[in-house]
Amino acid sequence: MNIKEVKLYNLFYNWLAISLILVFFIIIVGGLTRLTNSGLSIIEWELFRGIIPPLNDITWQSYFEKYKTIPQYKLLNYSMTLNEFKIIFYWEYFHRFLARIIGIFFLLPLILFYYSKKIDFFHIRTCFFISLLILTQGFVGWYMVKSGLVYNITVSHYRLALHLILALLIISSIFWVLKNILSNKKKIFFKLKKSYFPFQFLIIIIFIQIVFGAFVSGLDAGMIYQTWPLMGNSFFPNDFHLNSFKDLFDFHNHSLIQFYHRNLAYFIFFYGIFLTIFVYREKKSKLYKALKIFLTILSIQVILGVVTLVSNLNIFLASAHQVAGVLLVFSALNLYYLNVK
Repeated sequence: MNIKEVKLYNLFYNWLAISLILVFFIIIVGGLTRLTNSGLSIIEWELFRGIIPPLNDITWQSYFEKYKTIPQYKLLNYSMTLNEFKIIFYWEYFHRFLARIIGIFFLLPLILFYYSKKIDFFHIRTCFFISLLILTQGFVGWYMVKSGLVYNITVSHYRLALHLILALLIISSIFWVLKNILSNKKKIFFKLKKSYFPFQFLIIIIFIQIVFGAFVSGLDAGMIYQTWPLMGNSFFPNDFHLNSFKDLFDFHNHSLIQFYHRNLAYFIFFYGIFLTIFVYREKKSKLYKALKIFLTILSIQVILGVVTLVSNLNIFLASAHQVAGVLLVFSALNLYYLNVK
């Protein structure tokens, strides 16, 4: 490559790196928006009109009056003052503002990189897929908010999980492209091969665990049992009664959801030990450092999960738990990437 092409690739890499940071940041803000029960403070989509926040008392009162029409205010926050409303409003506002920034920051440069014809189409193609995910995420975000405007005081935990998983797919895809550019490779994530399966399975179960984490958050299921290692006085929640096999799939049951989230964490931890034995037995020396990073983050995540639970769901610990979850995804992806040929 000539000097101009090198500079363009550096610009392309930096653009993706900043995009990854922005998505990482919006995941944190989104988590805090949920933890502060702020996600329903703006009851309209306002794709363009809501870019500028309220600047006078009349506009503030208008937003507040609209919020008063939904069940969350009527059943939960009926004594809320305007100043208290402003706090939850700004969490949701910054979340949406960041979403707009990410959409513009990703889509416009991508078009320019595409028409430059200087960036390998292998990377551009993946970036167009990411842009589609970003656009889809905007609609899913509003689809999620709508679920809490009519009958519920919070959003659907299913839609919350979908919203979070889409965000993780976006940030994971950006991470993969960055790894490819940095290593000057064209590795494909979804390549099926027997030697890849142990690492692909790890990523799958981490994503499933994150879905259950979203269920716990969406249902406030962490408030049911705040003891560890037992759930109250027993391993299995004593307020759940198994009458038929289908009861095991009752994903509206708060106790059962917390049980699944706890035990899937144990499973991932022990699977990490199995993976360690596998890597060292197969003498995959190039994975040793990445494996140690993964095990470190996994251990921190397990500890944060326990401490968050017994702390009466301290908001800062809960947010750190979510951040560590994203870092765990990165470390698992990195481990898998280094194993792919």
